[in-house]
Amino acid sequence: MHKLFLGLALVILISTTSFSERAIAGNATPYPGTEDIATKYSFGQLRPRLEAAIEKSGMYVVTSASASAGAKHRGIKIPGNLVLGVYRNDFAVRMLKASVPSGIEAPLRFYVTENADGTATLTYRKPSAIFGVYGSSELDAMAKELDELWAKIVSGTTGK
Repeated sequence: MHKLFLGLALVILISTTSFSERAIAGNATPYPGTEDIATKYSFGQLRPRLEAAIEKSGMYVVTSASASAGAKHRGIKIPGNLVLGVYRNDFAVRMLKASVPSGIEAPLRFYVTENADGTATLTYRKPSAIFGVYGSSELDAMAKELDELWAKIVSGTTGK
């Protein structure tokens, strides 16, 4: 009987976990504060616009990753995608002074994806949503500044 109970509990746990993972995977923006902005630009046009807006804002691209670029090198074509990690050292120092655990959030990211119609979408999470979970007034103040910079970057990139 004891083994039957444990087996049943395990099946329920696995079923629940699978359901939760499917629910999250099916949600394009599973995290609060996520913004998806459809643009009129192609993937090839949106990347340099984003990089220029980041530079103009005084922020820096510190990481870059693209599964589509890696796949292309392997002879596989998939829709364009790009993740740019963006940050600046003065924000990093302030972040760590306020909360060492929050360091896992840096760099903050922008995600560019190619759509079937040839346009591209810009996705990002608002810094206030990312840092708000840490319960630090210093992080909240910094995140508000970053929200304003992110709004300028998005506007400079998309024209919206």
